[in-house]
Amino acid sequence: MAIRFENIKECIGTRVSWDDRADLFTPEAAQAIREKVAERTVLVFPEISLTDEEQLAITQALGDKVRLTARNNVQSNDEDVYQVTLDEEINPQPEYVLGTFFWHMDGITVDMPPPFATLLSCRIAPALGGETEFASTYAAYEGLPEEEKQALEGLKAVHSVKASLSPIADAIPEKHRERVLNIGLVKEHPLVWTHGDGRKSMVIGTTADHIVGMEVPAGRAMLVRLAEWAAQPAYSLRHKWKKGDFVIWDNTGAMHRAVPYDKSTGRMMHRTSVAGAEAVAA
Repeated sequence: MAIRFENIKECIGTRVSWDDRADLFTPEAAQAIREKVAERTVLVFPEISLTDEEQLAITQALGDKVRLTARNNVQSNDEDVYQVTLDEEINPQPEYVLGTFFWHMDGITVDMPPPFATLLSCRIAPALGGETEFASTYAAYEGLPEEEKQALEGLKAVHSVKASLSPIADAIPEKHRERVLNIGLVKEHPLVWTHGDGRKSMVIGTTADHIVGMEVPAGRAMLVRLAEWAAQPAYSLRHKWKKGDFVIWDNTGAMHRAVPYDKSTGRMMHRTSVAGAEAVAA
């Protein structure tokens, strides 16, 4: 198996290279990739230009595939491959994509364990904007002073789609604003997620509305500070997309967001997800 891994930054990000494309579709490769995702948070496969079938094959080799987004898109590709686009001819409700301009984790407000990993292929790369930024909440938690770690233990945040879309609520057409804002469930999650292997990450991002038992201003200020802490250069990575790039990231230990871009750029990503095996646990 001729797959090589080269770290991009000290705490986050690894670039993948290979001798033969077929090397990426073996059981040995799947195990190595999954382990490296858990270790390094973000894997980048430069300009590999996967087909939907190949992306699904890698997705299913890493674990059970899961569909997160309601089938609103008018698309002709595989129903398990979600097209991330602001093109209203394909996506008649682009508000959810606009919401990805802000730090978030996938699947935090649904009634199942959050996805282990998200996989994204670049089909159309914009000339301006549209980069994806990642922030490791594993590394960010580990970097906190011990007294701050202790202060976070036992705290829970309330998460909702409404909270995550609040920065763009005024841009949602009034005729369906309430329906869009109230999709999904309202969920309570511990701020610190203790995983089955003992590692700890933080469950933060714009879905987190307030902290249980704390005055709303103070709780929201804490959530903002934690997101800012995780987004500092030591724990974060910005990926400038080229057509054909493929990225996998550990959704259970990272926030991500898209740098804003105009819909006229035609930016198009194909997304799949690997189901999670762990519910968020204190």
